[in-house]
Amino acid sequence: MARPTPRMSDDPSLFDPRVLDPAQEIVSRSGLDDAEIDQVVEVLRSLRLWREADERMSEASRRYMKLGATDMRALRFIIVGLENGEAVTPGAIAAHLGISTASTTKLLDRLAAAGHIRRLPHPTDRRSVVVEVLDETRRAARDSIGRSHARRFDLAAALTRQQRDVVIRFLRDLAATEDDPSRDSAA
Repeated sequence: MARPTPRMSDDPSLFDPRVLDPAQEIVSRSGLDDAEIDQVVEVLRSLRLWREADERMSEASRRYMKLGATDMRALRFIIVGLENGEAVTPGAIAAHLGISTASTTKLLDRLAAAGHIRRLPHPTDRRSVVVEVLDETRRAARDSIGRSHARRFDLAAALTRQQRDVVIRFLRDLAATEDDPSRDSAA
């Protein structure tokens, strides 16, 4: 039987500054003992495991629904809008996705041809249309993406308020590291 291909997240040394940067040219380990470094490495490895799992779940949902990533984002936006009683227009979809109106038209044509959406006259603006997701697509999205989101929500809800505050702060600080790498070398 063939061995599965190891994933990057399976090798903790890929996250260990003692291996990656032994001279501490980039990552300072001052004030941390080996046990603390091991724990930091495990945090980074766990984030990678989560990211890989999230990518696999997203890919499985897209395959199940036979859609690309942008199409799935559009459907999610439309479903959320409809669930909140909003009239979802092609312009709103374009703005949400950050794509041109021409690209949005092609996207909506694809989704309509595949039987996922329909365009209807806007209830108050004769010059516009609203986009609705068909019931079968809504059910499929709920069964795939919705159930995964519910499990994630339950895990976050099981944390204490203080634990959630720590996680929120950590993840926001982590997201803020998305700086222009050229700024670090220019400083």
